[in-house]
Amino acid sequence: MDDTGIAQKLVEVLHRPDGDLKKRPVHTIGISATGFFKPSPIARNFCIADHFREDKTKVIVRFSNGSGSATVRDGWSDVRGMATRFHLSDGTDTDLIAMTLPEFFSPTPEDFLDFAVAAKPKPYKGESPWRKVLNLLNLTLPKRDPYPGETISPDEGAIEFADQNAHAQLGVLQAATIGAPVSYVRAAYHAVHTFVITAPDNTRRWVRFSWQPIAGVLRTDPNLPPVDDYLKKELEDRLAAEPARFSLMMVIGEVGDDFNNSARPWPPHRQRVMMGTLTLDDVPKDQEEQNEKLSFNPGLLTEGIEASDDPVLHIRREVYELSSEQRGATPCPFSGS
Repeated sequence: MDDTGIAQKLVEVLHRPDGDLKKRPVHTIGISATGFFKPSPIARNFCIADHFREDKTKVIVRFSNGSGSATVRDGWSDVRGMATRFHLSDGTDTDLIAMTLPEFFSPTPEDFLDFAVAAKPKPYKGESPWRKVLNLLNLTLPKRDPYPGETISPDEGAIEFADQNAHAQLGVLQAATIGAPVSYVRAAYHAVHTFVITAPDNTRRWVRFSWQPIAGVLRTDPNLPPVDDYLKKELEDRLAAEPARFSLMMVIGEVGDDFNNSARPWPPHRQRVMMGTLTLDDVPKDQEEQNEKLSFNPGLLTEGIEASDDPVLHIRREVYELSSEQRGATPCPFSGS
C-alpha cells in the first residue's frame, strides 16, 4: 500500500464509533486561544525562520483532548494536544503540532496503521476484585475500573499491540498513566518529530521542540471522580484574569541520535535552547470558525525549518490534509498546492 493509501486508511481507522465524521478523527474536542510569540535574544542565532527574528508574532493555538470521542470527557486520563499557528510577517503561516507524550507510538507509516487498527476501541468492562487479586499474584497489573459512562476503550488493544511491538511500549505505557491536566496550560507538549533548522551562517541542526508551561505541570487527583467538562471554562476564566505563558524549548540532536524515528526519545543530556515565550491572552468568541474549522498541519513549515526524513512526519501531512477535506475545514493549509 502506497503512502496515499495508508493515509486514507488511517483517517478511516482513527474515527471512533462514538466520534463524529464531521469532526476530527482524533483530538476531536478542543478550544482555541490567541496571543503572541516573542523569540529569545539568542533564537535568531540558531534559526532564520521569521518568528525567531521578528520582535513579536501573532499566534492562534488549539488545545485538545486526544480522544476521537465526540463527547466531552476532560477528566479521563488522555493525551492532550497543542497545535500552534504562527502568523508570519509576510502573510504566510507555519504550524507546530505537539502533544503531551514525548514520543510517538510507531516509527513507520505501516506500523502506525497497524497500531491504529489494533487500538480501535472495544467494549470495556472492569474486573472483579478476585480477578484483580489473581492478576497481582501473577505479577500482572489489573485493569483499571471504567470511568462513569465508559463502555469502549482503546487500552486493551493498544496494550496487546505493545506487548508484541517493542517500539510502541514506551508511548503506550506513558499514555496509559498520563492522567488529566487541571488546565490546558498546566501541561507540557512535545512536537515529537525531528526538524532541520538553518542558522544565519547556514549551519544546519537536527532539533526537537517542546512547550513548557511557565505555571508548571499539574494534574488532577486520580483518586477523585473525574469531572467531564471543565477545561474549556477553566481556560476562558484563566485568560480573562491574566495571560498564560509557555517557553519554547529546543533540543539539539547529536551524532548517534535517531533523527527519523519519533518513537525513540533522545538522551536527556542533550543541549537545550530556550527559543522564545508564547503568551496567550484571549479566547475567540467564534469557536466554530476559529477552532472547529481551522486546519493545522505538521507539514506547514517555513524558510529555516525543514522536515526531517521521519516517514511518520510525512504521512501525517497527508493524513491531516485528507481529514481536513473530509470534514470541510477552511482553510486547508495546502489547498491549491
